[in-house]
Amino acid sequence: MAKAAAVDRRRQILDAAIRVFARQGFHRCRVSDIADEAGVAYGLVYHYFDSKDQVLNELFSERWSLMLAAIDEVDGQRIPAREKLDAVAGFIIDSYRHDPELMKVIIVEVTRAANSFGRTHLPEISRAYDSIAKIVSDGQERGEFRGDVDPGFASMWFYGAIEQLLSGWVFELIPGGEADFDRARKMVVETICGGLEARAG
Repeated sequence: MAKAAAVDRRRQILDAAIRVFARQGFHRCRVSDIADEAGVAYGLVYHYFDSKDQVLNELFSERWSLMLAAIDEVDGQRIPAREKLDAVAGFIIDSYRHDPELMKVIIVEVTRAANSFGRTHLPEISRAYDSIAKIVSDGQERGEFRGDVDPGFASMWFYGAIEQLLSGWVFELIPGGEADFDRARKMVVETICGGLEARAG
């Protein structure tokens, strides 16, 4: 019972941190802001986390591990490479659709922070690129994709295109309605996979 309560309280603090980081930005907020948002004592945050840096690290690792697991699951299916990339794009875009505040925090405070948190998490970030590159490489071996494109570059184009879409929604530069999410997913897959697909002759 006590263990379950501790897990709930920890989750409460993490969820509050998402809202605070998204609203104020990681560097402009204090641990006391997280405590106030969570409705807990200031010292309780430090009971579960050493610093707000650890809170951000945990939020990123938690979400990123879900994405890595989703990519691995998709890659294990016996479907064409194009369908695999479509499923990966769908998972990432749906993650934003269902939890935009968390995805805003990850994009702004981690993946775009190359000199701080982004560098700390480079192994995890690189694993995602490598997993997508494997899907492309396997597609090349099966003759689905052209063989003259480096899989690593293709992976960067693919994920980079999706990240730019997420950034556009985060900063409200492009429409972000339900239909827009589905249209953006289709356009990314059509554009990237259209350029990768093997040509007759």
